[in-house]
Amino acid sequence: MEIVVVRDKIKKAELKAIADQQFGNLVKAAVDVERRILAVGGELHADEEAVLLHDGSKQEQIWGINLYLERSPAEWIEFDSMINIRPSQGNKSRGIEDESIRELIKSIIAERTTS
Repeated sequence: MEIVVVRDKIKKAELKAIADQQFGNLVKAAVDVERRILAVGGELHADEEAVLLHDGSKQEQIWGINLYLERSPAEWIEFDSMINIRPSQGNKSRGIEDESIRELIKSIIAERTTS
């Protein structure tokens, strides 16, 4: 599967097609919170992170999430990825510990996805 950088919008049907080809019920994504873009379609968050880095993103601005397309909009984002472990940034777990970053990611996902 090709990794897609989402700069504008992506339809949930497109995300569903990606999920169907990979994990069935989820899509992995890496989100650049500074540039407000995301990469989807990788087998690993690290693959998507590499694409964003090649595209000009800064590593400290990229966070890994999972999108569960069958869940309600309030619950479809899971903040869990190995790329999120960053003790130098105060994030010591796979989750995203900073609530403001989680809220920023939610707003980016809301503006980049459409029905």
